[in-house]
Amino acid sequence: MAPWYGQGAGDPGRLHAEGRAARVAVEEARDRVAELLGTRSRQVVFTSGGTEAANAASWGAIRARPGRPILLAAVEHSCVREASARLAHVTHVPVDSAGRIDPDTMEDVIMRCATTNEAPSLVHCQAANHEVGTLQPIAEVVEMCHRHGIWVHCDACAAAGHVPLALDELGADLVSVSAHKLGGPAGIGALVMRRGLRIEPFIVGGDQERGRRAGLENVPAVVGFGVAAEVLAERARLDEEAAGARRRTGLLQASATRVEDVEVLGDPDRRLPHIVCVALGGIEAEPVLLALDQAGIAAHSGSSCSSESLAPSPVLEAMGADAQRSLRLSVGWSTTEADVEAFAAAFAPAVERLRALRP
Repeated sequence: MAPWYGQGAGDPGRLHAEGRAARVAVEEARDRVAELLGTRSRQVVFTSGGTEAANAASWGAIRARPGRPILLAAVEHSCVREASARLAHVTHVPVDSAGRIDPDTMEDVIMRCATTNEAPSLVHCQAANHEVGTLQPIAEVVEMCHRHGIWVHCDACAAAGHVPLALDELGADLVSVSAHKLGGPAGIGALVMRRGLRIEPFIVGGDQERGRRAGLENVPAVVGFGVAAEVLAERARLDEEAAGARRRTGLLQASATRVEDVEVLGDPDRRLPHIVCVALGGIEAEPVLLALDQAGIAAHSGSSCSSESLAPSPVLEAMGADAQRSLRLSVGWSTTEADVEAFAAAFAPAVERLRALRP
């Protein structure tokens, strides 16, 4: 990315030498992202991130099919839930205690909507949950929704670059991805559109991205996204990354659950390799997070105190879990065995100290 900052990237839409060089860099990155995602480069529309991509998907579907509801589960990311709620009536689909959608239950909800002449314009189904890591039956949901003539948006931000994705085979109409979730830079993502699908652009004012998203392309960020995708597009490398992440989160899970009254949230097996979420019995997450932070460990929680939101995680509430007592642990390409050992050394003493303070 550095040379594109240093030399000042040209406008990819111009015919001068600087513009042509920038266009080549953007299109090479698009090819690499498409290869990682198992799709064609023309279907990849660069955005400012996964949040914009999800908003654009909801906007485009409602503009194409106005006056109809949107179907989703409460475990979807807040950008999906909130974008949908301000565009249309939202019908919710329940999930089980692992946070997983049942396609048969979703079809029942669709059929009930159809009886009132309000077949959904769009169904949201994430590839995997961003808080507990549970993998969703996205292929079954896409197949079922297409039988009913309903578009599907798949939020793949948490999954892309961590598990194999073949979007052309999956057949989802719209897919959102984010570069920083897979080791790329922040501020860049993509909306992948099914071949032949055209929706009204969410951002207008220019003909960039083949008229599908206005605004001068962020060339350095696009280049960084492409390089990260190129590394992970090698199946052997992706498998290696996933195996290493699963081994480390397995160790985190084992060390956490050795502590009394700590249990795993979400599916312990059919989950993303790099995320594990646990429930803490008897104490809230905030003091545990602070204790871990003092030990040099950055973790997260679904509690309201640990985020910019004033409300606890709706994901965990939908699962029937106590968001105030959740702890989410994730690993990345830079995580070492020493990091995992540091967590194991700090977690149990922190929990025991805090529990000892209870009346």
